[in-house]
This record gives sequence, structure tokens and C-alpha cells, in this order.
Amino acid sequence: MRTEKGVVDSFRQQFLAFCVEREILRFGEFTTKAGRRSPYFFNAGLVDDGVALAALGQFYVKAIDTAGIAFDMLFGPAYKGIPLASAVAIAYAAQNRVCRFAFNRKEAKTHGEGGNLIGAPLRGKVLIVDDVISAGTSVRESVTLIRAAGAEPCGVAIALDRCERGSGELSATQEVARDYGLPVVSIAKLDDLMAYLQLNTALARYGEEIREYRSRYGVDVE
Repeated sequence: MRTEKGVVDSFRQQFLAFCVEREILRFGEFTTKAGRRSPYFFNAGLVDDGVALAALGQFYVKAIDTAGIAFDMLFGPAYKGIPLASAVAIAYAAQNRVCRFAFNRKEAKTHGEGGNLIGAPLRGKVLIVDDVISAGTSVRESVTLIRAAGAEPCGVAIALDRCERGSGELSATQEVARDYGLPVVSIAKLDDLMAYLQLNTALARYGEEIREYRSRYGVDVE
């Protein structure tokens, strides 16, 4: 597998260009879940058509394969993780790889088949697919469900790593890695976004605001 810097940078920059074009990534003034005033906002929930969802699934696959994470199936936490895990499974199908997936309900169903899990039985090594990690709540719930089923969570794949502090001095993704012993793979990180803005004259003005935001809340993430 080729993982030279130029190849890796290419798909990450293509992903950011895709997000800007689709307005999944926006610039301005936003308030995060942590109450911080952020100059940018990423929302995978704005992927609202099949073409965009298919493209996003392909970007996830590139990031997962570049990281070299071995897994047996996918898990998408409700709600945003559901279409994301589905899209990743379809993207792998285009490579002739059968990739089973499952997801959860927010509330357990008490009739019909019952339970709070839908899709393939949770078995083997399970890769969690979500959009971002904020407080790590969905990861915690996912890990609990996966382990309760006798399977093994083996990593988390997200779209954008904001690389900012969580509850302490570590970033939210670093906290997940520490607390659960799981690698976190992202399609792009904050450094990739800053590099993208430097190359895009129409958006360059937001670079300084994001640098200031990073100086206040950022954490170095390799």
C-alpha cells in the first residue's frame, strides 16, 4: 500500500475541498458543544444526497486503509454513524470486499425483533465509524455495546479531528485512545485544514482566525 506523504496529503486535501464545496465545512462564528466560539464548523449531517454520501464513504476507506487497521465489521453509532458506516460498507463493496455492519437504536425496541441493535451480529474486530469526536459519548456507548455482545472494538474512524482539548490537556481523540486503548483514524486533521486554507486564496482570510483558535484550545496530534 502506498502511503507516501504526497499521496496521503492528496486525498486529505481533496476531502477538505469536497467538504467546502458541499458546505459540510463552514466558516464564520459557531459555538461548539464545549461552549467554545469556533471560526469553523463541520457537520456530516449536511451530506444529504447519494453522490455526496458515496464520495464520503470513499474518503473514509482511503483513511482506514492508509492507517492499516484490521477489522472484521463496522459499527455506526446512532444517528450520524448509521449512514456513515453504510457508506463505508458500500465503498468497500466497490472493491469487492464484503463488509458487514451494524448500528444501534437510541431506545431499545420492545416489539418485533426487539433489542437496540440492527444489522449483522457483532462479532470479531469491530471498527466504529462516526463523524467527529467531541465528548466521546458515542464512542463510550459503542464500546459498551460491542463488548457486551462479546466482540472486540478495534478502532474509531472519524471524518475530521479538530485536535483540540477535551476535558483535560489531551485532545478528545487522545482521550478516547487513552481510555479505551483504541486507535483513532481521521480523514483529515486541523493541520490539514490549515494547509488547505493557505492554498485557497478565497478562504485564506479564515486561516488567522483558526490559528488563534488553535493557540487557545489546540493540542499537538501526530
